[in-house]
Amino acid sequence: MSRTTFDTYREAASALTPAAVSQFLASQDWELEQRQSKVREVWRYRSDGPLLAAPRVMIPLATDFADFTPRFIDALESLGHIHDWDAGQLLEHVLATRADLFFVRLDQRMADGTIPFRQAERTLQGIHKMMKASATTTADPNHSHKGRRPQAVGEFLEGSVRLGHTKRGSFVFTVVTRLGDVDSQSVNDPEEPTTTFPRRVMETLARGLEATRLLATAGGHQSLVSPVSSGLSVGLLESLEDLSAPEHLHSLDLSFEWAAAERRPDVGLATIAFDRDLIVEFPHIREQLIRRDEPVRRETLVGLVKSLARDDSTPSGDEAAIVTVAADVNGRTLRVQVPLAGDDHGWAIMSYRRQLPFTVTGDLSYQRRAWRLTGDIVVDSSFLRHISGTSTPDLGEA
Repeated sequence: MSRTTFDTYREAASALTPAAVSQFLASQDWELEQRQSKVREVWRYRSDGPLLAAPRVMIPLATDFADFTPRFIDALESLGHIHDWDAGQLLEHVLATRADLFFVRLDQRMADGTIPFRQAERTLQGIHKMMKASATTTADPNHSHKGRRPQAVGEFLEGSVRLGHTKRGSFVFTVVTRLGDVDSQSVNDPEEPTTTFPRRVMETLARGLEATRLLATAGGHQSLVSPVSSGLSVGLLESLEDLSAPEHLHSLDLSFEWAAAERRPDVGLATIAFDRDLIVEFPHIREQLIRRDEPVRRETLVGLVKSLARDDSTPSGDEAAIVTVAADVNGRTLRVQVPLAGDDHGWAIMSYRRQLPFTVTGDLSYQRRAWRLTGDIVVDSSFLRHISGTSTPDLGEA
């Protein structure tokens, strides 16, 4: 065995356990011939050839033996040779026995098989946001995806999700979701097997991605009937926007490989591909979700004016602007765009220059990726009138 091969299989050995390899062999065309508890197992590969000629592999179980690691590496290399897999492929197949695999493929032009470091960082952040959103929806379908998450979400992200080896073919990130050990109820009562939380999260993710593609393909002509049951959430759409942000990305291809140790779900059975024509629909779908969660309501905002942008669309000759007000709304600080003209615009300028509180009432809603105040807008200038001692805006310096 070459030094490079040895090091590669050493990496695979460090990521696996004898029990995981045994579970893999039991799910494949292998038969357990001998077992010496806590010492070793001998497995025979089932084939059409003579029984004596069938390949055999010895899996060491005694992890406290001094030569355990080299023997375990030898066993993995033998399995790779028999199945004609390299170490990475063998690792992937073994992990897939008790782990769901999720592949994020960035289809883009690459001169040397690499991607920019910043894009890699943003991709990982997007994947983390995606897993967090799906876990939150699974743990609490009615959760707002704001503030504290259910405890199960943190435990899932910390203990069940890992980043696996990249695969060939453009640039592919591999997410490994460990399903954990089979619980006693599933073993003793096969009629009613329980589904682990990690598997439920992955099914939620697959449903959400398939629903997103369906909505994107419809181009806004299909309404959101039941976003939660479809696995949809604002966080999921935001993560997709993060992953697909680079302009040089041709398509985003997402696929699943379901663990053989649990029932095969009815979702995520084919690659879910988003080309540029579908990617441009992500913001519109996200806005639909936000509007559904945040219906139009009458609000009074009290906050500071952060910016003023001239609005030339006003038909009157009065000075007009789109004023951005930062205000607290139900415990959240929002930047809300407010169209103002005339004296209302003047009071906003005074508030901005003197950094004084500005009070305005209107219909608050989320439109075109921004919070906006519309409808019958009323500016309460009583405080500013009191400060300035005048009934008209004082635009002089404070």
